[in-house]
Amino acid sequence: MAIDIFGKAVLDYQNNNYTSDITTFSSLDEEDSMPLPYLFRSYDAMPLLEQKALELCKGTILDIGCGAGSHSLYLQEKKHHVTALDISEGAIEVCKKRGIKNTVCTNLYDFKNVRFDTLLLLMNGIGIVGKLTNLNRFFMHLKNLLKPNGQILLDSSDIIYMFDEDEDGGYWIPDGNTYYGEVNFSMTYKGEKSSLFDWLYIDYNTLQRAAIANNLNCELIKEGEHFDFLAKLTLNT
Repeated sequence: MAIDIFGKAVLDYQNNNYTSDITTFSSLDEEDSMPLPYLFRSYDAMPLLEQKALELCKGTILDIGCGAGSHSLYLQEKKHHVTALDISEGAIEVCKKRGIKNTVCTNLYDFKNVRFDTLLLLMNGIGIVGKLTNLNRFFMHLKNLLKPNGQILLDSSDIIYMFDEDEDGGYWIPDGNTYYGEVNFSMTYKGEKSSLFDWLYIDYNTLQRAAIANNLNCELIKEGEHFDFLAKLTLNT
């Protein structure tokens, strides 16, 4: 069974055993830190893109990849009917400890036969797609979870800025058949290391083309300060 690095870390923080953060390693040759306090942030500490997404939430809501549950907790406090979903057992235990009433611990693709007015994927929640070639399956599944007049709210980042820029304003992207936003990650926490997993960062134009190909409308809601954006997808009726 895969080690639940994320779940162990957020459980430690919830249980007042916070001594270190998660360290991430990516195929972009970058080592980074995921500060645990940030995963427990209040609404006021959230980026404007996240705040805007929460304001747009309506009806019954599925918070996909809920993590420590900060978005679900805020929505619940605002009297929304929200369900927090994550594959991490530790994360869902934290959500319960924080008082979130409706939680589901499962792989998204195993979650079926329920429909929502809003599907929420924040903190680059679409990253779970892993690779562009998985987008059609992903959108097909989300459409099965969406009510006729429902919406999908997601944010992501165009990581083109991480590549070298030439004098003409273009970018030097390594040769290959893969999309530049497809990244491999692993995480370590207190001496334990996760297995390697795929993660997708997607630019808005590519997202829009994929959405249209899957009979979804795609609207750019807000752009952030650093190549990030919030988009809303709806069924094309």
